Amino acid sequence: MMYYKAALELQCFLDSAKDAELKDRESAMADLKFTYVVSCQVYGAQKKSSEDRDQKCYLNILNLMLTYPSLRVAYIDEREDTINGKSTKVYYSVLVKGGDKLDEEIYRIKLPGQPTEIGEGKPENQNHAIIFTRGEALQTIDMNQDNYFEEAFKMRNVLEEFHKDHHGQRRPTILGLREHIFTGSVSSLAWFMSNQETSFVTIGQRVLADPLRVRFHYGHPDIFDRLFHITRGGVSKASKTINLSEDIFSGYNSTLRGGYVTHHEYIQVGKGRDVGMNQISLFEAKVANGNGEQTLSRDVYRLGRRFDFYRMFSFYFTTVGFYFSSMVTVLIVYVFLYGRMYMVLSGLERRIIEDATISSNKALEEALATQSVFQLGLLLVLPMVMEIGLERGFRTALGDFIIMQLQLASVFFTFQLGTKAHYYGRTILHGGSKYRATGRGFVVFHAKFADNYRLYSRSHFVKGLELGILLVIYQVYGTSYRSSNLYLFITFSMWFLVCSWLFAPFVFNPSGFDWQKTVEDWTDWKRWMGNRGGIGIDQNKSWESWWDAEQQHLKSTNIRGRILEIILSLRFFIYQYGLVYHLNIARGSTSILVYALSWLVMITALLALKLVSMGRRRFGTDFQLMFRILKALLFLGFLSIMTVLFVVCGLTISDIFAAFLAFLPTGWAFILVSGFWPRL
Repeated sequence: MMYYKAALELQCFLDSAKDAELKDRESAMADLKFTYVVSCQVYGAQKKSSEDRDQKCYLNILNLMLTYPSLRVAYIDEREDTINGKSTKVYYSVLVKGGDKLDEEIYRIKLPGQPTEIGEGKPENQNHAIIFTRGEALQTIDMNQDNYFEEAFKMRNVLEEFHKDHHGQRRPTILGLREHIFTGSVSSLAWFMSNQETSFVTIGQRVLADPLRVRFHYGHPDIFDRLFHITRGGVSKASKTINLSEDIFSGYNSTLRGGYVTHHEYIQVGKGRDVGMNQISLFEAKVANGNGEQTLSRDVYRLGRRFDFYRMFSFYFTTVGFYFSSMVTVLIVYVFLYGRMYMVLSGLERRIIEDATISSNKALEEALATQSVFQLGLLLVLPMVMEIGLERGFRTALGDFIIMQLQLASVFFTFQLGTKAHYYGRTILHGGSKYRATGRGFVVFHAKFADNYRLYSRSHFVKGLELGILLVIYQVYGTSYRSSNLYLFITFSMWFLVCSWLFAPFVFNPSGFDWQKTVEDWTDWKRWMGNRGGIGIDQNKSWESWWDAEQQHLKSTNIRGRILEIILSLRFFIYQYGLVYHLNIARGSTSILVYALSWLVMITALLALKLVSMGRRRFGTDFQLMFRILKALLFLGFLSIMTVLFVVCGLTISDIFAAFLAFLPTGWAFILVSGFWPRL
């Protein structure tokens, strides 16, 4: 960022090269026009800390200030003061600069409390430092962004845009700039994200700014009219939870207060995106949570009420509407498969096929086959192809598209579709979003199986298994579409969705199929599953602590959210109710006693598991022989019951697999309902 000062000094020298007496004023002129304020909340804590890592961070920041005199650092200082005879923590916002050998304090402003306790961390980090800025223009830069010397020369041309009128007498309040993603060569995932981000910050931003006029602020290197925004709430909204995506609320605020947002591409800055699967998923989860909170916010409601019809639709489909559509796409798959399962297991499908008045349903088949292509997410890569074609030629764009498909880009984007749908839907239903630190490290490393399980269990693995069971039931018991050539197209996209959700984290995991890594991951996962939870036990150390952390969002929800979750969980009881009547042991009976007997089997299995759990707790340590006798008796009882069922009642092997498909979802439903029920 200090290239801006070097560019100003060179421009000042070129403008005044004929006057020898002005050569010494270059640095002073640059200081008048440019100041770089880094907001680093923890600088004061690192300065006081005795740990080596904190001291190294402090010395690195200090060396930067000593090297660049125009660099300023704003941080939160925590002190113990005595007020009315009581020791109280007092917080200050402090601005420092580099001195001779140490930092020098410039300003110190007392704060009413700890900023991170009042609002979100990142927007409060910006808000406490904005008072130390000067001038009429303010550029916001993230820590993962870079600058180029040749681009710094264009800054005074960009600033002239503030003096141009747009659409009558309106002058811009936010100037958007494009970005150059420089992390695309790290991995295939980094390349996918680089192409996606490049299309968004170029062709996407152009269309949003003009003609749609619904561009806002997205955390990019936008330049703000400082006087306009500092008198209208600053560049960030920082309320807890609701302003998780604080950047876009700045654009909402600017638009609502009569501002105008533009976008210019003749200047760019560098940017590094996430390069690992888990980093990308955490970022997508944070953005999906933020869009869920935006949907519930007053800002979106007010913008929707004040926009005209066309601008309102443009605003919807380019913000929260994209995530709502992603959620609906996934829900449609659920509705289709559950509807097919009901028709198959209830016998309705067979009755329809046997009905002579229904000769063909070809129109429905063609409609389903058409939507399967769009479900694969192929339309999401269209902006990438267009932007690459405009900048580097359509032959290059076509080649990149083919290479991306060979590197399983469709698998990756389908997996991210599940991330968006899960976290957006959960935020809409329960709220309680939180900031997710992605780390954004530059190193690509092997993620352990336990890490992938913790991160994707509820969002992808459980849902993927559910859809997989539905497809298996549809495959085994369904009879329609079998004679049609479109059957493959109807089910292929759904199988593709299931496989992507279940296996993408392992396919894109470096050294994911290395045998030694697999053995180490298995050992680590068994250790994690075996550890008991408790107060102070991190979720990375124990399965029980992780499960408790996964249920934290239920503490912030209301009675409506809990009741809706219970209603949604009841869908897992449909499997048992439908499948038990198709068992060979049922012999075609439709009596309610068959369903009652299935519940008797389920309760017996639960009691046996509970008995083993209680026996392990009471006798597992001191009376190991008794515990082993208990397990032996249970095993012999199970073996004798299964023998009787096979010999006398006509149980078959296929019934065992069908019972597994029937009772496994029922057990999961018990777990879900038991988690919600105590909180009602």
